[in-house]
Amino acid sequence: MKAVKSLLVIALFLIGGVIVAQPQGGQGGRQQGPPPIPNAKQIQKMVSDLSEQASLSDDQEEAIYELYTKHFEEVEEKLKGNSRPPRDEMEKLKSELETAVKAELDKEQIEQYEAWKKTQKKKRAQRQKR
Repeated sequence: MKAVKSLLVIALFLIGGVIVAQPQGGQGGRQQGPPPIPNAKQIQKMVSDLSEQASLSDDQEEAIYELYTKHFEEVEEKLKGNSRPPRDEMEKLKSELETAVKAELDKEQIEQYEAWKKTQKKKRAQRQKR
């Protein structure tokens, strides 16, 4: 009987250790909620990277910088307050941004923009894993 009690105590400690060792934050330890809103310097870096990938003209780069700046200001406004905006509302903002950006690009640049977005998504996923 004493051996059974000892085994139960050891089992409880092992189970407790496994539970404590699990990553925090649900979803396998990944960030929950929206990513942080980029500042002006980060937006400039994003647009500069896109410009390099898609060979944007100076006018295109300036227009897209303004689109991104306006977009992130709108996102920041939506995130103010105690409640998170509905996901479909945020997806609509993202879709509107992408449509506006594509309107500034030619057909070849749109393909390059799509490729750039994929690389950005991969980079963001890698940062969230750390």
